[in-house]
Amino acid sequence: MGLKYLHTMVRVKDLEKSLAFYQLLGLKETRRYDSEAGRFSLIFLAPPGQEDAPIELTYNWDGDADLPSDSRHFGHLAYGVDNIYETCQHLQDNGVVINRPPRDGRMAFVRSPDNISVELLQNGDSLAPAEPWASMESVGHW
Repeated sequence: MGLKYLHTMVRVKDLEKSLAFYQLLGLKETRRYDSEAGRFSLIFLAPPGQEDAPIELTYNWDGDADLPSDSRHFGHLAYGVDNIYETCQHLQDNGVVINRPPRDGRMAFVRSPDNISVELLQNGDSLAPAEPWASMESVGHW
């Protein structure tokens, strides 16, 4: 039996805010499908050069009243980054809360505008602990 990863789907409440968040992470839009009849959009984003590993944002044009306020049933997305400190600083400079700072030089967690937990992992070996990250407390849930 052949098995191939296709994508991870998450529902979003505010498409523009969600697109801005995932673009801050470095993902690029690879394709989009808008259904006038179904009144929804599917937007696929992936890291450059990894178009075969996308996330699918599903946006219902008329809202999503039944969408849970805490999407913890989903788990999390995970992305490797070349420099965890620079990535977290970039996100923080753009208004993203670092829920679990990279105190260990290896791992951090942030949340999307739709409360999706996103894990950031340092590619390769952990970086040496550095301030302000090493002494920063966790915020909220991650």
